[in-house]
Amino acid sequence: MQQFVVPQFIDVEDKIIGPITVRQFIIIMVGGFLVFLEFRLADFGLFILEGLITLFLIALFAFFKVNGMPFHFFFVNFIATLNKPKIRTWQKLVPEFELKSSLHQPVPVHTDNPVATKPSLYKSRLQELSLEVDTGGAYRAEDYEKSSF
Repeated sequence: MQQFVVPQFIDVEDKIIGPITVRQFIIIMVGGFLVFLEFRLADFGLFILEGLITLFLIALFAFFKVNGMPFHFFFVNFIATLNKPKIRTWQKLVPEFELKSSLHQPVPVHTDNPVATKPSLYKSRLQELSLEVDTGGAYRAEDYEKSSF
């Protein structure tokens, strides 16, 4: 039977230049291109301001992690959270033809509504249940009631 090597540590990114991963390298290259464009298109004072902001964003997206995940995942999740509503409500959409047909029909009235009754728990029954929970199921009231007869 052949033996196969099972890959391990597949969640670790490959490093290409020292401790820099492929993702970080690409972010640095794109950022370097943006800084070059800023240098070519702006005067020196504006370039210094834009360059510092761009370098800060490059370092943030390339090297900073939030709860062990890269910052760009955190940023995308943050933007998605801002765009989604905080409270979700269900709204049943009724087709217009059903709405019109229900307006013309009389609503049936039920006079005898069966009321669902729950069995009431007496104080002694609550004590038995709490004792059963506290003992981890070792004490069962039904077992002791059967043996007393």
